[in-house]
Amino acid sequence: MWKKIIFAVQKSSKNMEEEKKTLNFLEEIIEEDLRSGKVDSILTRFPPEPNGYLHLGHAKSLCINFGLAQKYGGKTNLRYDDTNPTKEDTEYVDAIKEDIKWLGFKWEKELYASDYFQQLYDWAEQMILKGQAYVDDQTQEEISAGRGTIDKPGTESPWRNRTPEENLRLFREMRDGKYADGEKVLRAKIDMAHPNMMFRDPILYRIKHAHHHRTGDKWCIYPMYDYTHGQCDSIEHITHSICTLEFDVHRPLYDWFIKTLDIYPSHQYEFARLNLTYTLMSKRKLLELVQKGLVSGWDDPRMPTLCGVRRRGYTADALKMFCDKIGVSKRDQLMDIQLLEWCVRQDLNARSNRYMVVQDPVRLTIVNWPQGQVEWFDCPLNPAEPEGATRRVPFTGELLIERADFMEDAPNKFFRLKPGGEVRLKYTYIIKCEEMVKDADGRIVELRCSYDPSTRPGAGEWRSVKGTIHWVSRAHAKEVELRNYDRLFTLADMSQVPEDRDYKDFLNPESLVLATGYAEPALLEDKSGLAVQFERTGYYIADPDGTPEHPVFNKTVSLKDSYKPE
Repeated sequence: MWKKIIFAVQKSSKNMEEEKKTLNFLEEIIEEDLRSGKVDSILTRFPPEPNGYLHLGHAKSLCINFGLAQKYGGKTNLRYDDTNPTKEDTEYVDAIKEDIKWLGFKWEKELYASDYFQQLYDWAEQMILKGQAYVDDQTQEEISAGRGTIDKPGTESPWRNRTPEENLRLFREMRDGKYADGEKVLRAKIDMAHPNMMFRDPILYRIKHAHHHRTGDKWCIYPMYDYTHGQCDSIEHITHSICTLEFDVHRPLYDWFIKTLDIYPSHQYEFARLNLTYTLMSKRKLLELVQKGLVSGWDDPRMPTLCGVRRRGYTADALKMFCDKIGVSKRDQLMDIQLLEWCVRQDLNARSNRYMVVQDPVRLTIVNWPQGQVEWFDCPLNPAEPEGATRRVPFTGELLIERADFMEDAPNKFFRLKPGGEVRLKYTYIIKCEEMVKDADGRIVELRCSYDPSTRPGAGEWRSVKGTIHWVSRAHAKEVELRNYDRLFTLADMSQVPEDRDYKDFLNPESLVLATGYAEPALLEDKSGLAVQFERTGYYIADPDGTPEHPVFNKTVSLKDSYKPE
């Protein structure tokens, strides 16, 4: 008995060690902070700027921030970084909330940087009175030139040594709208020779006479990101401020403001952002594609936006699976889009309803079928649930099959239909090609076949053939518009666009190919809300552009791929 107990303890200890080894670096930090008592509970935040739609990179950040909080019994705030009124809009605010809800995450509080404009302003006055900030009259070009380089110290502004009283007067005049945009800025007074360029008197406030989507015209000065972000985290008592790797150089300044103001010590941690092959994650460039009409909108199914991939048929569960598989690291890497597509297939394969749709049809006539007879087959909606729901499929003597499923001069290993050959029409009978009819140009326009009545599944004696093809009844087929989407760009690594080229030069001219399909009637009655599988072809989802008279389906992903995740 004691041996069993010792073995159980050893096994439990081993499992704990293995679990510990699988923790990513953020989980290790959080577990240590909880163990040491540094924090009692976890509070993260997701801080999007409402100047565009969320994309796949944001999905990774959402999964990390909300996922870590959920794992450790904490909470996550949604806080909009709305400090740039000329580029922000309530359209984006609402879209961001819709995307987060679609992913299945619930935020604790909905907050805005603009909630803290007064507090941020008060802290700025506090820094001015302590000689830690000053008003600078230089232009943006003069300020940039004066910063120096990594190897060369910056040059102090000629306005750097104004008295606190004068700076306070000027700053209040900036707030009151006395000066034009760009006429003055407020800068922190730190060190123009600091090795970290971020410390060379960063700008805290700039003048923008612009209407704000929440505060209206109350303010005409707006705080900069580096001054705003850490203080907002501190006000909310964010325990772990998690952002992407490009902000690691900002972290020392983040800490400097918190220490200088002597406020709650939130801390920033960085992870590698998501880079995906054949994809761009720049909101500025995505906006350009929309504005120039190179895509139909932010929700174009070729776009990497969450509303775009949702319209394409990707599921929230598939995106979460993808984010889980790529993990959390400190090293940037280019992820293969095929992994994302594999995750989409894995999820849809288990849940999607199946239907038959022919895209490049050739007419098939069953010569020995009773004239006018219609036979209905109850076919499973999902083979994974053989006892589950079914759909009724009409079978007649006039069918449509894929042109690629017939070959006149077929090689030995071609197991679909050929002259004198047999195949099974999926769910139904075995047929034999007796004759083919060609037009004046030699193009096959009709295949005449016979069927074997004894091969009906569930009746008679089972006979096996190597080939099975899909079909639709010609009289019952419903015409649908198909939008076959492919990758938006032809260059795998879009960060490597040559200097003498524009990223738009690599737009894929075949990223959208329109086609017509002929579907079994049950497809148009599908109310699942998920992408469905067009058998032997791929996954498609109904598009909002469609109508009952003109159904439209977007291609989500092909049925098979050679990709296998490690």
